[in-house]
Amino acid sequence: MSNPSLLILPGDGIGAEVMEEVKKIITWFGDKRGLNFDVSEDLVGGAAYDAHGTPLHDDTMAKAQEVDAVLLGAVGGPKYDVLDFSVKPERGLLRLRKEMDLFANLRPAQCFDALADFSSLKKDIVAGLDIMIVRELTSGSYFGEPRGISDLPDGQRVGINTQRYTTDEIRRVARAAFELAKRRNNRVCSMEKANVMESGILWREEVIWVHENEYPEVELSHMYADNGAMQLVRAPKQFDVIVTDNLFGDILSDCAAMLTGSLGMLPSASLGAPMENGRPKAMYEPVHGSAPDITGQGKANPCACILSFAMALRYSFDAGEEATRLETAVEKVLADGVRTADLLPAGDTSPVSTSQMGDAVIAALDASL
Repeated sequence: MSNPSLLILPGDGIGAEVMEEVKKIITWFGDKRGLNFDVSEDLVGGAAYDAHGTPLHDDTMAKAQEVDAVLLGAVGGPKYDVLDFSVKPERGLLRLRKEMDLFANLRPAQCFDALADFSSLKKDIVAGLDIMIVRELTSGSYFGEPRGISDLPDGQRVGINTQRYTTDEIRRVARAAFELAKRRNNRVCSMEKANVMESGILWREEVIWVHENEYPEVELSHMYADNGAMQLVRAPKQFDVIVTDNLFGDILSDCAAMLTGSLGMLPSASLGAPMENGRPKAMYEPVHGSAPDITGQGKANPCACILSFAMALRYSFDAGEEATRLETAVEKVLADGVRTADLLPAGDTSPVSTSQMGDAVIAALDASL
């Protein structure tokens, strides 16, 4: 049988730097665990625009459709702020999500014990935190029509975005959330604004339908999204899996991200329907941006990108034990006090570089054998 295929899209800014560390880990799994991948690499975002005049070349899009998983670094940077909206680096990312139909975005918020003091909340509130936010990713107000900015007869302008969901769009992301909950603590909280939005009413009704007809064994609760934001900073450990729409998911997942202390630690997965080989369409990427202020300085934390590859091992390649091995290695490195600059305690002036953090994770992997 051929090896599973992986398309690497480093992107812009620190994307290339953190991806170099992931490449070393991919090689380690091939050499030490017999888990080999057919790896290819291409351009996305500003890098693609510089080369092709578009943030995602059609050939790259075709490759993404063919491989078993895509691993992306980051896109964007201030040099591209002057571009027309249609060719900004972020449009390449949105095209990947839309054309691969990656409807379920998985955003874990896990607080490693060694980093509990870095959260903006009290340690006892976040210590041991392990929640998963499932965000619908291909519909809602980011894609709904009509949309745009137009002139009004009285000289004013109007900006319009349409919040739109169908039964199928809601049910499929709800199923993804319930399936995840079955692997975890068997609880799902669905968040919307059914008190003021018709799309929220439909969302709640369809999530209830999926629960009653397909997953009655999973505990389901409902919460308005604004209350959900408040509860995430009041008592986040009350949640297991949260499922919500595109707009609210964007906001709530970033809120949950900061509970853990650093964006440099947070991975994500975007999953679609199963392909012929049974694997889901999938793209994995760290939550952090391209961080142009530290690009090229060896300061970037590669852990979020490394943990994104761990998610790929778990959700795309049926290698849950190896995913746990990698996650445990990252946790051990942190517990041993190895820190990039974003994770340093106050007064500590001895950060490791991006490559040194990657090497430390590999050393921990070696120790796990």
